[in-house]
Amino acid sequence: MTELYLVRHGETDWNREHRIQGSTDIPLNDTGRGQAATTGRLLARRQWDAIVASPLSRAFETASLIAREVGLGEPEIEPAIVERNYGAAEGMTGVEIDALYPDGTDVPGRESREDVVARALPALIAIADRYPGQAVIVVSHGGVIRSVLNAVQPGTSANELIRNGSVHSFRHVDGALELIAFNDPIEIESLDCATDELEEQNAIEARELA
Repeated sequence: MTELYLVRHGETDWNREHRIQGSTDIPLNDTGRGQAATTGRLLARRQWDAIVASPLSRAFETASLIAREVGLGEPEIEPAIVERNYGAAEGMTGVEIDALYPDGTDVPGRESREDVVARALPALIAIADRYPGQAVIVVSHGGVIRSVLNAVQPGTSANELIRNGSVHSFRHVDGALELIAFNDPIEIESLDCATDELEEQNAIEARELA
């Protein structure tokens, strides 16, 4: 049985400004680097066999900082776990999105959650297949983790946001993923270095928790 621990990247300036990032490549800020290091120290309580990351710099740098703390080499890159493309909403704040695209209005160019699952879930299963019986850290994004969570166990923690630096654990059993824990207890202390308004950092996520 392989275990996959999905980690959301650390904070960026766009997170702090409550702007949608999506596929836009925004780097970590200093708070995000601190979150990544803290999460790495928490994950270092366990033994890990590999670390995999989205190619976007905020995820790859988070993974690199975690790898340093847990004693792994450079993260592998997996393009299929890149963040959801939010189309015309990228770079906008929640206020701007609500003005242009009220609830129920499609955002032009936004990738559907179904399409995110169609690319990300097989990629995660393939990672598990490459590391049978091992423990793997996977650094990705809130939109991807939410989409996978909804596909694997619908309704789980539907009213809770996926915070920067948080960890969500899954096991690979009989060709499928099963949720172990949303906000796995291994990561509780990582919230101590978070900013005050994480609930508002991803306006699209807040609108689409269901």
